Amino acid sequence: MEYTALLFEVQNGIAKITLNQPQAKNAINLDMAQDFMHAALCCNEDPEIRTVIITGGGNTFCPGGDVKSFVAAAEDLPRYLKETLAYLHAGLSCLMRMDTPLVVSVNGVAAGAGMSLSCAGDITVADESARFVSAYTQIGLTPDGSLTYCLSRIVGMKRALELVLTNRVLSAQEALDWGIVTRVVSDEDLLAETEAIAARMASGATKALGTAKRLLRGGWTETLETQMECEARAIADMGRTADAKEGFAAFLEKRPPNFKGN
Repeated sequence: MEYTALLFEVQNGIAKITLNQPQAKNAINLDMAQDFMHAALCCNEDPEIRTVIITGGGNTFCPGGDVKSFVAAAEDLPRYLKETLAYLHAGLSCLMRMDTPLVVSVNGVAAGAGMSLSCAGDITVADESARFVSAYTQIGLTPDGSLTYCLSRIVGMKRALELVLTNRVLSAQEALDWGIVTRVVSDEDLLAETEAIAARMASGATKALGTAKRLLRGGWTETLETQMECEARAIADMGRTADAKEGFAAFLEKRPPNFKGN
């Protein structure tokens, strides 16, 4: 497929989605949302893809929605927002629910939906120049892109309220301290560190990684006994996989496992 608002490439089992609208500093409009959903579907349907990276082109990750496109929509803005989010949310749901790990690499500003994407990652790496801000209420809008689902689970309700209601800007180090990002690296090392993390997970037991993600997220709403039953069923299912058999053999033979993701 041909993309107009992002770059999509796959290499060595790693898919890389690069938001790429330099004229809008990677702000999200309808075109980018459509491209994002199609890229996410490709990631979900290709068994050779075992890790996904989201990053931004240039020196800006994503400043949120494309306000100029909002203004241009004029009286049609509510419909335009719903259509844009139908694509963006479908893509995010696809990426967050699949077995394949999602790594978000934040270079520079992550505002609005850019902050939402940062919170959606299984692992989020930021460079030292990164800045994080909700920004929605600053222009009279409310959060989207799963922010109201993810943010309070990461930082707690009080801090989430502060970030959304006051539009406090967090530095990369503050975002690390609050748990929004997994690690902070120098601007020069961001790409290499992100790719190293992605490569490690791309060589992992993909079904086990995906099932572990779902167990951790599901544990928020289950009782103790129900969650332990889910754990028991999940580990039994994993015991049937080829990767588990390879993992056992590698352990006994004292060698690195050669997982195939199945």
